[in-house]
Amino acid sequence: MIRMDGIRKSEGFEAERLLVLPEYVTGELADDVLTRSLHITDIGYFPRAQYHYRERPEGCSTHIFIYCADGEGWVERGDGEAVRISPRQLIVIPVGVPHRYGASRHEPWTIYWFHLHGPDAAELIRLYGLDQGPITMTHASCAELVEIFDETFYLLEDKPYSLQAHVHAAQSVRRLLSGIGMAASAGRSEPGDRHLERAFAYMAEHLDRSITLEELARHAGISRQHLIHLFKQETGMPPIEYFLRLKMQKAGQLLHLTGMSVKEVAAVVGIDDPYYFSRLFRKRMGCSPSSFRSKPKG
Repeated sequence: MIRMDGIRKSEGFEAERLLVLPEYVTGELADDVLTRSLHITDIGYFPRAQYHYRERPEGCSTHIFIYCADGEGWVERGDGEAVRISPRQLIVIPVGVPHRYGASRHEPWTIYWFHLHGPDAAELIRLYGLDQGPITMTHASCAELVEIFDETFYLLEDKPYSLQAHVHAAQSVRRLLSGIGMAASAGRSEPGDRHLERAFAYMAEHLDRSITLEELARHAGISRQHLIHLFKQETGMPPIEYFLRLKMQKAGQLLHLTGMSVKEVAAVVGIDDPYYFSRLFRKRMGCSPSSFRSKPKG
């Protein structure tokens, strides 16, 4: 059982760092084309935050990210039960979700936290499943988070009214969240991911010939229908279309990097008819193989 009684305070911790942007600044960031999709509104560091407690029955107008570096705490979101947050764990509270959170009584947490606003923040959370529960981060991700946090905090503290600083901060946070999301996705390693990895690897190894959907599904270890579902979910297209695009990508590299003829390039990607190859290439790359080759490089 997680106890949540005792003295409570929202902030005011020794050696804390805290920056809350004025509403007129966040309003300007929400209106600017370079920051409207994602920007930081609040950012802070609370070390050994004894009696730390926050409660927002109506939720928050921003997405809240809390990373526990040391000690323990708890977070309760929506109608769910309070979950314990341990070192190296990140938890996200999306916009509008009622919540409470606080530090452990006996081992109060040390947390790095920030609030994000903008539609891209919601999309990043959705894409990487960052709101599915506490994410146990890799040591590399933890180090990157602290490094980006420190850089971002001191940048915004020094230049809170600089649009350039806010744009840089937003880009840094995007990179951080995508890195955490990719690492978390790899760690979850769901069965569907493993099937897809087998299919992707099989395609990459057989660009020099044709493959059938039945062959690909058999190698991946799932039915044709399930393979199609997984591909559309992951790539937005059917498996064979994805395979053709891989072939055209390989062909583009050969056209750029070698002196091979169009017929020779077509043969390397498993297409005997150079005219059929040219039609496929034009459809997916937007120009003929010869035009593609003549485009300036670098």
